[in-house]
Amino acid sequence: MTAPTTQERVSHRVPLWRDVVVLKWFTQVVLLVVVLGTMGFLASQAGDNLRARNISTSFDFLERPVDIQLSEGIDTHPDTGARALWTGMVNTLRMSIAGIFFATILGVVVGLARLSDNWLVRRLGSMWVETLRNIPLLVQMVFYFSVLTTLPRVGLGTGPINGWLHVSNKGISMPRVFIADGFYQWLVVVLIGAVAARFVRQHRQQIQDETGAMTSPILWGLGTVALFGLVGLFVHPVFSWMGPVFGRIADLLDSLPVIAPQLGFSAIALGVAVTWIRRFLSAHRSARGHLSLSDDDWFRIVFAAVASLAVVFVAVRWTGLSAWTLDSGRDLFQVLADKFDVDGAARPFDAMRPDIIQKGMFPNYGKSGLTMSIGFAAVFFGVVFYTSAFIGENVRGGILAVPKGQSEAAKAVGLGRGQILRHVVLPQAFRVILPPTGNQYLNLLKNTSLAVAVGYSELVQVGSTTYNQTGMTLPVVAIWMLFYLSCSLTISVVVNWFNVRMRLVER
Repeated sequence: MTAPTTQERVSHRVPLWRDVVVLKWFTQVVLLVVVLGTMGFLASQAGDNLRARNISTSFDFLERPVDIQLSEGIDTHPDTGARALWTGMVNTLRMSIAGIFFATILGVVVGLARLSDNWLVRRLGSMWVETLRNIPLLVQMVFYFSVLTTLPRVGLGTGPINGWLHVSNKGISMPRVFIADGFYQWLVVVLIGAVAARFVRQHRQQIQDETGAMTSPILWGLGTVALFGLVGLFVHPVFSWMGPVFGRIADLLDSLPVIAPQLGFSAIALGVAVTWIRRFLSAHRSARGHLSLSDDDWFRIVFAAVASLAVVFVAVRWTGLSAWTLDSGRDLFQVLADKFDVDGAARPFDAMRPDIIQKGMFPNYGKSGLTMSIGFAAVFFGVVFYTSAFIGENVRGGILAVPKGQSEAAKAVGLGRGQILRHVVLPQAFRVILPPTGNQYLNLLKNTSLAVAVGYSELVQVGSTTYNQTGMTLPVVAIWMLFYLSCSLTISVVVNWFNVRMRLVER
């Protein structure tokens, strides 16, 4: 048989209205236009309705003075709405970070206790889980708040350990360790140690792979960082020269025109898109140079190109973004310059014991110790205890998911119970524990919004006071949504990063 001619192939070509590729692209483009058009129509209608009812959606209140007094935070008398909301955000982040840290530790302990061979320990773990996770969190917060408010009043001899631990109806005060003026110089030494620890760990891992001997690469890496940190306590003043460098960078950013970050954003967006497309094409090219791309592959390439052009358009048209970048960068490097411009003998860390002062009729806690107010303590105990019950069940389920033969094999080669748990069971259990535990971290972050019930000045409580004074309900709610969305996505990215690194790699 003779090969078909070009004319015969063209005559047998599928019509456009039946071509799968054309139909797929046409459907996606039409759907995208419909979605964008619908969103634009709804936004326009919402704007018209809000203007007809004289409801403002402006964010000008962020720059106007507000008459708000907060119970605690970095600024208890904020000058503007933006400062007030920022104080609420910081309080929320403090509660969330501390809650995640302690809930994880307590949850691991509870999960291991539920699997203990000791009857009493196992029962205590079961009681902890079954009690706390079945009582609503808001009820627990109110209960802890009520208990704390019934404690004795503050006195000059308040205990239980006067001068070290004070517990009263004003809260809980304890010693605190804080970063001092030389912390940032010391941090440079630790970062250098982290780089050195990476090479040390790789070297020890290579020896272990070649010889089979236990070289403890992770412990060697951590030891290297600890050694640099210890040495940095004494040699950190040598990095005081970085202060003037940061100061010059701040001056440079202050002198740059707005067009500089616009060009920078555009170049970065185009460079990232071009690099990604080149790597994508290279990954889909065969050894002989043949390129095979599906319709979805072409869609990804087009999407990457359009996304980079959209970033360029936003950077060019929205000059406020470039101006904000220059101002924020200048402020950041100026702060770093001030942090490094300190006395060379400044210590990286310092500590203070709590104290009680009496300026008038009533004694109160001073500013020396780490003081947890009644509201903070009630929310903290509530989210930590409540979340630890769920994390404990995740830990128990993850450990039980590891086949029993793994533990028996480890016991057969002479490993102890602790070694089996550290080296065999937990590394495999983490793959099961991590995904649901990440969801509990997200729940803990969002559950801090219940703190408004006990008077803790977190974001929701501050925002409610702000829109009650200014009437800007929609802008404040939009800020709430954006803040919680950003924090949730950040937690998800971090948890997913660890989840990917711990997954099984199949050959």
